[in-house]
Amino acid sequence: MPAKTTPPPARETPTPSPVPEEAVTPLIRGIAVLTELTAAGGTMSLSDLERATGLARSTVDRIAATLARMGYVRLDGRDAVLAPPVMELGNAYLAALRLPALLSARADALADDLDESVSLAVADRDGIRFIHQATRRRAMSLSFRIGDLLPAERTAPGPLFATEWTDADWNHWRTRLTTDPHNHGFPAIPPRHHPAPNQPGANQPGAGEGCDDDTTDFVRRTAKAKAEHWALDDQLIEPGLVAVSAPVRDPLTSRIACVASIVSHTSRHTAADLQKVLLPRLRTAVAAMEEDLRQAPPAEPGPSPAGLALWTGASKQELGREFIESLARGLTVLTAFGTGRAALTLTEVAKATGLARATARRSLITYDHLGLVTPTADRAFALTPRVLSLGFPPLSRTSLPHIATPHMAALTDLLHESTSLAVLTDRPDHIRYTAHVPARHVMSVHLTVGTRLPAAGTSAGTVLLAGRAEVSERTEGAGLAEGDRRTKAEGTITARSEAGYALMDEELEEGLRTIAVPIRDRNGRTVAALTAATHAARRTLEECVRDILPALTTTASHIETDLQVASRFTHVPLT
Repeated sequence: MPAKTTPPPARETPTPSPVPEEAVTPLIRGIAVLTELTAAGGTMSLSDLERATGLARSTVDRIAATLARMGYVRLDGRDAVLAPPVMELGNAYLAALRLPALLSARADALADDLDESVSLAVADRDGIRFIHQATRRRAMSLSFRIGDLLPAERTAPGPLFATEWTDADWNHWRTRLTTDPHNHGFPAIPPRHHPAPNQPGANQPGAGEGCDDDTTDFVRRTAKAKAEHWALDDQLIEPGLVAVSAPVRDPLTSRIACVASIVSHTSRHTAADLQKVLLPRLRTAVAAMEEDLRQAPPAEPGPSPAGLALWTGASKQELGREFIESLARGLTVLTAFGTGRAALTLTEVAKATGLARATARRSLITYDHLGLVTPTADRAFALTPRVLSLGFPPLSRTSLPHIATPHMAALTDLLHESTSLAVLTDRPDHIRYTAHVPARHVMSVHLTVGTRLPAAGTSAGTVLLAGRAEVSERTEGAGLAEGDRRTKAEGTITARSEAGYALMDEELEEGLRTIAVPIRDRNGRTVAALTAATHAARRTLEECVRDILPALTTTASHIETDLQVASRFTHVPLT
């Protein structure tokens, strides 16, 4: 069953309590950089990071270099950009929590059934944080992401979680509301909206100007949620947005494990309509979720991230002063947690990471101070939802082209040849290019993103069709129209999908040679093809295989690794 943890403070900045003497200062600084990058949407210049964190520029440069070595950021000129591998930190929390793995299918099915967005959220002390989103693709759609933090008083789940608050929680909330009445500490939501009298939402909780009004409204909504076991958000976040929520309770403790919400806008449903029409459907889904939790077998521990201590040591020897080993080792502590490892003792953390007990202990002390881990009753530690604030939200809606393009750019620079990414269209005999990086040649291959071509005339199409079980049925007799391709007698086709690649020689156009390899998802299914293109005068067929294929395969492997990390708990669109 999901481990219960005491949630951390809702603010994204470190707590004002004194820093413990044994805390790791470089780790605190590295977390500050990741937090600022996350709040900025995933990209910041190194100069802006210097100003935002108050750190010396040399310190920011060393932190960025260390995070880049770990793959957590990508240095693009003067900018630091969050990269998909940083999502392994949030993945560790979500895997340890187990709720997304156990309940996301129910949430997705409800969203499909109602054609409305459905979310799952957990408590983050006086805020809520999303752990799953099933959104609808519309012109007007929700922008909330997994990991986003919202203030409890401006949400539907908030009053439900508040029914279990202690006096300390209420005091913390009142203090926060007084010091941050406009919710500047919650960058995922727009500024507070105060409608004029008689406008929609004017009489709703939270519409008042003062903290006293907010306090009274939220206390009243919490009492109502406690009595009725559901809650409503009638345009509290912004005009037009409405939501209804119900708690999913842990069958072992009867406490709220998470809150499920149906989210819509007033052009589709009024708040009263949500309560009358959709709340019964939500309660049915919640009952099924609680039964899933009741029937879930104990989690089998997954593999631990062994060898990380050796890797950090080797990186320090290679990069010297530019690599902050204490930061890298501290971050590896978070990855020790995961499926079947929701709570770990100090000894277990040290064993999982290969770190010395003293190093693991100081890292855990630092994380406890920052609110990223919490001690449990049995002298162990558990991750808190705040771990999701370390880079997860900006990347939780990334796409495959976004993941692949930086790797393709590096490949193009290495080979001095154009590279492209393609997927099959709804018509199985056509492909569409979703990313392209042209080489710098007077005569180079340039394919506009969105270009569609017959699959049978391209190396990418050959790879993609070969990746499907029904390839023979789909390609039988699916030749291209006369004039759209050269005949086999006029060109040479070397399709070697069984060897993991396809090579085409002047099949689509005279002088054009292309070689493609598959991109596979977490389940081993071919979802895209990575292609390099050259002119026949520059490389022979043998040189394409000898010189291009190894680099192409290596790049595909890097893209697959990032894709597998990014798609563990999120949906990664292929286009």
